[in-house]
Amino acid sequence: MKKAIFITVRTGSSRLPNKCLLKINGKSTIEYLIDRMKRSKKADIIVLCTTELKEDDILCEIANKNSISFYRGSAEDKLMRWYEATKIFDVEFFVTGDGDDIFYDPELVDLAFDQYEKNQPDFIEGKDIICGSFTYAIKTSALKKVCEIKDTEDTEMMWVYFTTTGLFKTEELKNVPAVFKRPEIRMTMDYQDDFKFFKIIIEHFSSEKNEKFTLRDIIDFLDKNPKIVKINQYLQEKYLKNQKMKTKLVLKSEVTR
Repeated sequence: MKKAIFITVRTGSSRLPNKCLLKINGKSTIEYLIDRMKRSKKADIIVLCTTELKEDDILCEIANKNSISFYRGSAEDKLMRWYEATKIFDVEFFVTGDGDDIFYDPELVDLAFDQYEKNQPDFIEGKDIICGSFTYAIKTSALKKVCEIKDTEDTEMMWVYFTTTGLFKTEELKNVPAVFKRPEIRMTMDYQDDFKFFKIIIEHFSSEKNEKFTLRDIIDFLDKNPKIVKINQYLQEKYLKNQKMKTKLVLKSEVTR
């Protein structure tokens, strides 16, 4: 049984069309995320989880080009897509990184793997850390249970099934370095100004010939250039409001009795 990183991505996006394919210095944004995930020292496998839609063929080509695995599943039901991937690749526990979060941090990913080895939680979530640096880690047996009790295919905002049903052992990500607890920094890509934020940072480190810059390097650069943080900081409230509107818990009737 493997520990995996699932990169969850599709080309369909309304607010910033084809955001995962946008180029910075000749490389698509999703490839920057793939490169970062390859730095994990604990993951046994990296799987790009996308849809069966024709438009996402290109993402499978990118996965092949970058020597990682891919799985194609439901366009709407992200939970089922993950669960089917766990069966195909014999995965016991996985960290999921959205294609929006191209600075997702391998150091935090490996903290999640260490925490799972010690505590065997069903679900780990990151709190009070930089948005886009870490989100969730999930035990496959818990995911299987959620797929059995949910009564919808709309599972984009999926954490509520783990955190509010009282069925699972959930934990916050532990031992997070204090330097990463910077909620005022927004590192996820939904809008044009988010892309501008990422582009400035990547071009800076490229100019310094530092292709393997870390989250610590990014924070140091932003602390020296606080105006860059403000480029997309104003979008966070809108982003959280949109997430809240889309979050819903839909359970089968026998579960809610």
